[in-house]
Amino acid sequence: MPIKSYLAHPQDGKKQHLVDALSAIKGCEVMPASNEDIVVLITDTLDDASEDILKEKIEKIDSLKLLAMVSGFNSPQN
Repeated sequence: MPIKSYLAHPQDGKKQHLVDALSAIKGCEVMPASNEDIVVLITDTLDDASEDILKEKIEKIDSLKLLAMVSGFNSPQN
């Protein structure tokens, strides 16, 4: 199960739109920063293929300026 964390930078003045759009996507946990114009995003998917599909959805959000992965972890399936 890939679990990844990202810093999502919104387009100017579009932070709330970005938070709303990310929150509507299954597999995303969104934590907007209170003191910066940035959003912390955690994704949790079943496999690498699902993660790729999820990332494509995220990158299509027009209020997103930049998505930077901070950390990634993939737990082995038994």
